[in-house]
Amino acid sequence: MKNTDTVWDIVEAKRDGFFALSDRIWDMPETNYEEHHSAEEHARQLDIEGFRVERGIAGLPTAVMGEAGEGGPVIAILGEFDALPGMSQEAGVAEQREVKANGNGHGCGHNMLGAGSMLAAAAVKAFLAANGLKGRVRYYGCPAEEGGSSKGFMVRAGVFDDVDIAISWHPAAFAGVNNPVSLACNEINFHFTGRSSHASATPHLGRSALDAVELMNVGVNYMREHMPSTARIHYAVTDTGGSAPNVVQARATVRYLIRARNLPELLSLVERVKKVAQGAALMTETSVGSEVISGDANLVGNAPLEELMFAKLQRLGPPVFNDEDRATARKFQQTMSSEDISSSYARFGLKPKKDQPLCDEIFPLYAGDSTIVGSTDVGSVSWVVPTVQMRGATYAIGTPGHSWQLVAQGKLPAAHKGMAHAAKVMASTAIELIGNPELIDAAKADLRARLDGTPFVNPIPNDVQPPLPERQSQ
Repeated sequence: MKNTDTVWDIVEAKRDGFFALSDRIWDMPETNYEEHHSAEEHARQLDIEGFRVERGIAGLPTAVMGEAGEGGPVIAILGEFDALPGMSQEAGVAEQREVKANGNGHGCGHNMLGAGSMLAAAAVKAFLAANGLKGRVRYYGCPAEEGGSSKGFMVRAGVFDDVDIAISWHPAAFAGVNNPVSLACNEINFHFTGRSSHASATPHLGRSALDAVELMNVGVNYMREHMPSTARIHYAVTDTGGSAPNVVQARATVRYLIRARNLPELLSLVERVKKVAQGAALMTETSVGSEVISGDANLVGNAPLEELMFAKLQRLGPPVFNDEDRATARKFQQTMSSEDISSSYARFGLKPKKDQPLCDEIFPLYAGDSTIVGSTDVGSVSWVVPTVQMRGATYAIGTPGHSWQLVAQGKLPAAHKGMAHAAKVMASTAIELIGNPELIDAAKADLRARLDGTPFVNPIPNDVQPPLPERQSQ
């Protein structure tokens, strides 16, 4: 096969159009399952690049897929484009300054994630055509990663059933292939129902749903001492049952996000939390019902794919930033604490360096602190398809995730350069796999070995529907 490095030249030739796509998505931040404009922008770019485009895949109105090529293996490159609520921030400004009060913003860099993945897919498409190679590349534009678990619903719908390999990336402070570790999770509403009454005249006739929520929270907090140290549980009271203290609250809802190291551990922990909820209902003589909102499986690693992607990273080298990029990054670092910066290094298993505003290295394969992790719906894909993802350096070292600083850096030249760098790595990884079927076979064998005796159980039950806005308003 022709040298796969030539796909990097294709990325360079196409990058400006995808920088513009990333910036357009930054300008229209949309949250879970409301990404109609963002999804249409992605579909339009796929049309421009000559992909066969499908909108609304898996019954999700804001999910899009583009395919190119014929025959051969199917390589999926995963993208995202959802934003976060309350993260509005002016671009390029190293001080907190909202564009719109309480507006949305791309605090996790998904404007870059989607555009960079599509850039990689477009480069693979062009390489296959130019070299007359068999193989198919698909770009999956996935909505609602931030708590909406769209990929879990897409897995359940079977859209990955004929995919051989899945590739993705995520914006970060450093570039590399780190430990493929994430926490399995479920987001569950617990609805308590009691009986209202006059809180002073007839308190004995009331049964407080809000009391039940408070007791559930106390019970779960006591449970923390007796659960695995890698597990995490968070909650928010979403309905207190009213604002009048002289009325016993007949309803109340608390939403729990339960995380665990793997699926079996998660399923066990969820059952324990449900028992606490039942106990709170018994103590208050109320009733309780639960409703799963979303769920992600933990990431399943794949050594053959990770070693291949890391080799491509080493061959390419770190992203190339200039003095102006570094000067801008230093301004943002001045808004961060020393703990922010040291934690950024620790997360990727690196020793802190003085005056290193941007990444100028590739961090070692599998480096990083496996306790500083969250959840991702890429995990659900990794149980059914051999999956690999990298981190791409796109913002100043020390930038907290889900922060105004991250939003503000999302359109800078450094963000564009890091995005193109990640696209080159993903594209060359895909081309290498298409040209070497034995690598795909090795990746599939690795996944089978890891899952031996542990069948996939989607943390989203079959009767749970995606939390689309139109359903939530009914």
